[in-house]
Amino acid sequence: MHLAKNKILCYQFLFFFLVSVFSVSGQDDFMQTIKGIVVDKNSQSSLPGANIILLNSDPLVGTVTDLNGEFLINNVPIGRQGLKVSFVGFQTLELTNLIISSAKEFFIKVELEENIISAKEVTIIAKNQKDQPLNPMALVSARSFTVEETNKYAGSYGDPARMVANYAGVVSTRDNRNDIVIRGNSSMGLQYRLDGIEIANPNHFSALATTGGPVTVLNTNLLANSDFLTGAFPAEYGNALAGVFDLKLRNGNTDKREYWAQLGFNGLEVGTEGPISKKSGSSYLAAYRYSFIDILERLGVNFKETAQYQDLTFKVNFPTKKMGSFSIFGIGGISEIKILDSKLDQSEWTFPTHGEDVNTGSSIGTFGVSNHYFINETTRLKTSISIVGSIVDTRIDTFSVSDPDHFLWAGERSSEIKYAISTSLNKKIDIKNSMSVGFFYDLYDINYADSSFHHGDYRIDTDTRKMFSLLRGYAQWQHKFSNLFETYLGFHYQYLFLNSTSSLEPRAGLKWNINTDQTINFGIGLHSQMQPRMMYFVQSVNPEGEYELNNLNMGLSKSLHVILGYNCLISEYLRFKAEAYYQYLYNIPVSKDIPQYSILNEGTEYYVDRQTNLVNKGTGNNYGIELTFEKFIHKNYFFLFTTSLFESDYKGYDGINRSTSFNGNYVLNAVGGYELPLGKKKSRVLIFGLRFTWAGGRPYVPYDQKATGEQHEVVYNWDDAYNQRYDDYTRASFRLGMRRNERKFGIEFAIDLQYRANYTYVYLYRIDVVTGEIYKTYKMGFYPTGNWRINF
Repeated sequence: MHLAKNKILCYQFLFFFLVSVFSVSGQDDFMQTIKGIVVDKNSQSSLPGANIILLNSDPLVGTVTDLNGEFLINNVPIGRQGLKVSFVGFQTLELTNLIISSAKEFFIKVELEENIISAKEVTIIAKNQKDQPLNPMALVSARSFTVEETNKYAGSYGDPARMVANYAGVVSTRDNRNDIVIRGNSSMGLQYRLDGIEIANPNHFSALATTGGPVTVLNTNLLANSDFLTGAFPAEYGNALAGVFDLKLRNGNTDKREYWAQLGFNGLEVGTEGPISKKSGSSYLAAYRYSFIDILERLGVNFKETAQYQDLTFKVNFPTKKMGSFSIFGIGGISEIKILDSKLDQSEWTFPTHGEDVNTGSSIGTFGVSNHYFINETTRLKTSISIVGSIVDTRIDTFSVSDPDHFLWAGERSSEIKYAISTSLNKKIDIKNSMSVGFFYDLYDINYADSSFHHGDYRIDTDTRKMFSLLRGYAQWQHKFSNLFETYLGFHYQYLFLNSTSSLEPRAGLKWNINTDQTINFGIGLHSQMQPRMMYFVQSVNPEGEYELNNLNMGLSKSLHVILGYNCLISEYLRFKAEAYYQYLYNIPVSKDIPQYSILNEGTEYYVDRQTNLVNKGTGNNYGIELTFEKFIHKNYFFLFTTSLFESDYKGYDGINRSTSFNGNYVLNAVGGYELPLGKKKSRVLIFGLRFTWAGGRPYVPYDQKATGEQHEVVYNWDDAYNQRYDDYTRASFRLGMRRNERKFGIEFAIDLQYRANYTYVYLYRIDVVTGEIYKTYKMGFYPTGNWRINF
């Protein structure tokens, strides 16, 4: 499979590379339009009369925002440009490295902070620090990221989760999936939000309760700048222990229709955006993707695995004069994979003694309607209703030479549907004070059914259809003593109606700007999370042979976060950041039957192990230090170096302290790139990128080979739990690409060459339940992926 795929990608890349580099561009200057809106960062109200200047323009080019806070600058040369935005009473902001292309208008939302004037202060010019979060109440362990970053980092595949794995404190759990571990926490502690709505796992080939998958459903072509939070997050975020992806969908172009097509790792994509009514400012935005592998199979290319997936993302925006702005948006994906040993020779079966036919599929979807209404210039109300759903359907059949008939070994058909309503009120009280309050109500409709064959009979792990709800509310307040010092205080509350468990969670933080270049941050907060929903309904068999639900009364897992950070802007384009953190986790479900087990260790596999007899008597600790040295792109190059030294441990039901399955102890990331402009008009840009990762080996629970062979089912050696480690993990990725602009269209493509120095993170070990032998199922080596995009 990999050999055929690699040849195809290499041929495609060579063709596009030669055409783009050696073909002749026209001699005309390429110009484009920059448009956007300027708003108050805290109130989000528009700022009419703000001044916009195009940096380094000669003669000086500029404009002023209109009554709606909007602006337009025509005839801007393509390439990287900058803006200077100023407004009376607000800090002046300089934005640099905005990529302007010939085929697509550039839109930007500019958020200005009001200046708290003292006797010695007249004007403050703030450089755009690209790491600073969009959420003004996120004072520590948070940063924003751009669509450009998800595309320019080597080995990111245009996937936000793979991109943030370059950040300090974050590590991927394996190469062939995008689950991420944040500060030693399980990947299940990560929450995804889209336009303020908590969504299901946004990945193809996903399983219930997991947060990752091989291919993302998220489409970066439709995303706006978004936030990524890794600890002590503000009170508006709840039901998460590890981190939050706060993703935003952008609005479509309100003036002209635009189209694009793209081919890459995430599939064949077509998209469009444009105005519905130029008079009202309404717009649409939509993109559809289909599995490239499936297209190749339909053209006659044979692969061992048959993978099919497709997804659709859209957003429609309707501004009104009296009722605020309405948005209708959705994201959905369908995927299916078949790994069929029955179509292979016996020598190619998964195990020498028998073969497996695996048929698994998943579907996820979110549909939402939101209204953003300004009560006045300083008060806004946002209300959303949504439906979020996910379905998993899996069947595993086994067979052997002596018994070629397929035998159903395991299967699952489960679904979760969530009906949700939320509202938030944000108020800028005055120049120094802002507050917000809100609530979320989620109604879950769950249907779980899965079973597997054990000891001559089927064991039914779940068989439940039920509805229950979760209520959350929050209040938070921010006070700015001056331009140099601000504080934050908030409370989050959640109540699970399923078993009447609740949690009240105080949060606090402060930010001290020692000067314009140095900042100290501090954050502390209590966080809680409900258990993976299917775990409440895992069945056990009592002495009378009847099934019962003994996990139903599990409480919420809780975690106390304490963080101290230091940030230094060495120059406009160079920064250093250090953060030290401690997390105490308690009320963690552990097992009476397997005293070494803790739910903190779930999230390393494709599924969540169905354990019974769980009680909230476990604890855990995560602590460490993170260092970041980053150069934002300037003079055509950028780099990001991050390192994390950490410890992650837990106590199970037996009270013995052990490493968690995520306790790699250290991780080092280095990523960088260089852009080489070509041609007299610099309409072509040759792109080079490099990424290197070195992470400590993860602890694991080894197989008990003898017991497995005797019982003919997988048996783990829990007496040796998490004492052994996989080898250290290293990976290198190299990117070569081209961005080219023509008068009517633009082309961008890149290819990533990756080398995995070992296979510890790629689900590589499986045990034969007949013989007890362990087999490695993937190999190390080079893995190229490509991406080609055209705008017109």
